Amino acid sequence: MVESIIGCKWSMIVLQMLREGVNRPGAMKRAVPGLTAKVLNERLRKLVRFGIAERKVFPVVPPHVEYRLTTFGRKFISALRGLEKLQAELG
Repeated sequence: MVESIIGCKWSMIVLQMLREGVNRPGAMKRAVPGLTAKVLNERLRKLVRFGIAERKVFPVVPPHVEYRLTTFGRKFISALRGLEKLQAELG
């Protein structure tokens, strides 16, 4: 799971946006030049599948979808930050 998430630069960007509270796919796509809807949807689906994020659909027209980090997702990000800190200490 970790390799699948960390192995893609877009996953880390999407995780960062979710951590910062950007939770609508359209806002994510507009915020990151080069991030396509296809790649964004793939990353979000993978994060949901691994239990890192959850998807909420609001029954309105037009459809409204939001993603949020799960409790596990917040712990996962904390673990990644620990790895980043360790890497920085190594030089």
